[in-house]
Amino acid sequence: MELFQAKDHYILQQGERALWCSRRDGGLQLRPATDLLLAWNPICLGLVEGVIGKIQLHSDLPWWLILIRQKALVGKLPGDHEVCKVTKIAVLSLSEMEPQDLELELCKKHHFGINKPEKIIPSPDDSKFLLKTFTHIKSNVSAPNKKKVKESKEKEKLERRLLEELLKMFMDSESFYYSLTYDLTNSVQRQSTGERDGRPLWQKVDDRFFWNKYMIQDLTEIGTPDVNFWIIPMIQGFVQIEELVVNYTESSDDEKSSPETPPQESTCVDDIHPRFLVALISRRSRHRAGMRYKRRGVDKNGNVANYVETEQLIHVHNHTLSFVQTRGSVPVFWSQVGYRYNPRPRLDKSEKETVAYFCAHFEEQLNIYKKQVIINLVDQAGREKIIGDAYLKQVLLFNNSHLTYVSFDFHEHCRGMKFENVQTLTDAIYDIILDMKWCWVDEAGVICKQEGIFRVNCMDCLDRTNVVQAAIARVVMEQQLKKLGVMPPEQPLPVKCNRIYQIMWANNGDSISRQYAGTAALKGDFTRTGERKLAGVMKDGVNSANRYYLNRFKDAYRQAVIDLMQGIPVTEDLYSIFTKEKEHEALHKENQRSHQELISQLLQSYMKLLLPDDEKFHGGWALIDCDPSLIDATHRDVDVLLLLSNSAYYVAYYDDEVDKVNQYQRLSLEDLEKIEIGPEPTLFGKPKFSCMRLHYRYKEASGYFHTLRAVMRNPEEDGKGRAVNLTKTSLVSDLKTKVLWPRERIF
Repeated sequence: MELFQAKDHYILQQGERALWCSRRDGGLQLRPATDLLLAWNPICLGLVEGVIGKIQLHSDLPWWLILIRQKALVGKLPGDHEVCKVTKIAVLSLSEMEPQDLELELCKKHHFGINKPEKIIPSPDDSKFLLKTFTHIKSNVSAPNKKKVKESKEKEKLERRLLEELLKMFMDSESFYYSLTYDLTNSVQRQSTGERDGRPLWQKVDDRFFWNKYMIQDLTEIGTPDVNFWIIPMIQGFVQIEELVVNYTESSDDEKSSPETPPQESTCVDDIHPRFLVALISRRSRHRAGMRYKRRGVDKNGNVANYVETEQLIHVHNHTLSFVQTRGSVPVFWSQVGYRYNPRPRLDKSEKETVAYFCAHFEEQLNIYKKQVIINLVDQAGREKIIGDAYLKQVLLFNNSHLTYVSFDFHEHCRGMKFENVQTLTDAIYDIILDMKWCWVDEAGVICKQEGIFRVNCMDCLDRTNVVQAAIARVVMEQQLKKLGVMPPEQPLPVKCNRIYQIMWANNGDSISRQYAGTAALKGDFTRTGERKLAGVMKDGVNSANRYYLNRFKDAYRQAVIDLMQGIPVTEDLYSIFTKEKEHEALHKENQRSHQELISQLLQSYMKLLLPDDEKFHGGWALIDCDPSLIDATHRDVDVLLLLSNSAYYVAYYDDEVDKVNQYQRLSLEDLEKIEIGPEPTLFGKPKFSCMRLHYRYKEASGYFHTLRAVMRNPEEDGKGRAVNLTKTSLVSDLKTKVLWPRERIF
């Protein structure tokens, strides 16, 4: 559709339809296309794909109109329904008086003969688009006829920050999806059992997942049939659609292809082998939406943080089979308060005060899904125990026969990167999985329905949750394919099918993680490949509480944008954050210097304290112990000092809360069996870390090791933001020259 800018309006036009948006008050009007002749000097800015809605980033600031600037086709669902992903947006300030350069695709009708490409050329950095947009805003701020609010530098800075977060939400995460003909908010089962009437798509959606409902409210309130064309319901979440081929004759040698994308041969071009379509659709609830440390637990309406419904859809010939699971924060009042890295979880209300809201949550869930099987993955010991115990107590008080509670201490069962032990859980609940069934429909109607759902959670409902949901969904898919005769009864899923399936679930986990925590899922390498590799235990950004503190500021802006998108008033004083940021930036730099000085002093002190007189000191390093049994979003890394002498190495564990070493190990170099060195996998760009694993014998028994990596550099200091490469540090250099080991393996 074409976008015009007139003196008082922005005008969207397609065919005989036109939508006018006032640049004075943001009001929306449906008008015939011929009314364009009545507009004052309309200028065609280019083509857009549709309307997302309007948003006011602050009460002091003007309204913005958000449009789909560019989309990408994800695939087609059964029935030839196209699903698209929003990749670029355009934001139009409804107070601007001059034409804006939005980098839109030019329409041939109004830009005939202009020597410009017909398709958008993606800029190397989307921040360029933001800068261009804001430079235009700034140039108009100084105009004498502008409101006083725009003359304030603080307000200008706030608008820029919030606009930047809005653009990142749509353009960086690529987590908003829509279909013009298919209801992405509702599962196959809800669609097949719902009322079949002539209502437009947007009136049939599940309110929980209609993410732009508030932003498009002005349109939905118009109430005439003509408005239906302009309303596009959107979900935030994840969609991936693939066609898989059941071929047991293919070699697995081509597994060397990139794990990011399925190999080209994955889609069969002949009719010899059975094939089926698999789709993964995750819908994030718009209720209690937000960032990890800003939204935890339950609210007073019974909504929980990070609530996501994930549907796995299989289509073979005319048969469509669907299996639904949900994830969501533990439905009690809890939080992690403070600006220290990974603060301890705490309960914010008593058991008695929580009961009503816990009940409200599960009463709604049981009303929608009939039965619930809770899979609680939090640790049954340590810092997570307080949340797990509170959950179990509430379940017992609720005492509902339709609610089943299963506890699986993920870290205990999968200690040492043994994530394949999740099969222990799926074996234990195998009968429950089969009894739950799945939704099965064909052209004649519903064959069977899914009776209940699995509600899986860990602390963040990210990494552990995704691994377990993928395992449960795989059991279901194999049963479905065998039922349809696509897979032989005694055969597992073919290697290629299994690999693509794992990639889909890993992508799903990464997308949900970015939306809630800002980073990709930490166990993605296991979900992608079925095995946990040494380098896959790396976590991004683990230096100190200071880095975490600065990220919390960004969360405040992102949370504000999410709340505003849903029509929720922002209670946090965003202006005060500017002052806090400046104060902490200075403190951060000072702490960085003092931290390095402290490390140097500690190395000198403990060299004298730990090493006997007959041992010669070769070097010392401050590192991170990334013990794979502890790696998760809810666990912090451990600072260690590694000291090397001519006959032993020492691993001293440093407690930064009391600034001292609380324990250490001395290991003879004679017991050192091998050293492994390697970068983290390049699943999400260039490697950020290298790590080193020291294998040693203890009491003549092999199988013990330390996994260490370098501390992250401060990006502000070196301007590059790279991690220290262990293979280039003096640590490895000294080990190679001072220590002999049986074998070295670089991977």
